[in-house]
Amino acid sequence: PPELVESFGEIRASALAGLAELRRVLGVLRTDGRDTAPQPGLADLDALLDSARSGGVSVTVTRSGNPVTLPEGVDLSAYRIVQEALSNAMRHAPGSHVWLHLAYCPDSLVLEIRNDAQAPAGSTAPVLVASGARAVGGGHGLVGMRERATMLGGSLEAGPREDGGFQVTASLPVSSSKLPVSSSEEDAP
Repeated sequence: PPELVESFGEIRASALAGLAELRRVLGVLRTDGRDTAPQPGLADLDALLDSARSGGVSVTVTRSGNPVTLPEGVDLSAYRIVQEALSNAMRHAPGSHVWLHLAYCPDSLVLEIRNDAQAPAGSTAPVLVASGARAVGGGHGLVGMRERATMLGGSLEAGPREDGGFQVTASLPVSSSKLPVSSSEEDAP
């Protein structure tokens, strides 16, 4: 019934808002300077790509636009989205070719990660660059990537390609005016 759909939508929105706030709080707790390793970002992309290549996935990277200094949360989320997509390519599509495109737009960073994998003959299992909640292994890759993008006010689309591969496209805002603020930041003078 429509009433339930509306209620579930409100519950989902509240849960996502709570998750975003919890992540912000955890971020503050992690920045107290006590023996914490720095969080990775796109500056660490080469090491991540080398790891994927050593795992049997060939990766081609292209960039467009003018690279800008990204807000910490965007930089970390972009890295983690690419990391998850590459990890799942290694797990679900070993030997595939992955294309990663980073597009630096005026107000956003767009990540496009796609592979050319096709399911092995006779297999009924999906071959994914990013696993969904019901994919092989039962991971939550797509859910986690989508939550990261949504938490920043961005978006993530993922799905199979006509050629049998899989594609993940994330758009993350880079302008601080587009990023969500916590309620304590809103109340500040």
